[in-house]
Amino acid sequence: MKQQRKHHTAEEKVAILRRHFLEKVPISDLCEQTGIYPTVFYRWQKEFFENGAAARRTPKNGR
Repeated sequence: MKQQRKHHTAEEKVAILRRHFLEKVPISDLCEQTGIYPTVFYRWQKEFFENGAAARRTPKNGR
């Protein structure tokens, strides 16, 4: 029987990333604890930094 995927909310993803960056929890430990693959962690990390950069950009109309 095929196992269903767990869909993590944005808050859950950020919490997992924070544990690595702020608490220095190894990625291997986080993946084991949360049931995600390392490639998923790295994809979330990439998306987080790309979206963070976009949020810091100022609109072209100067507002």
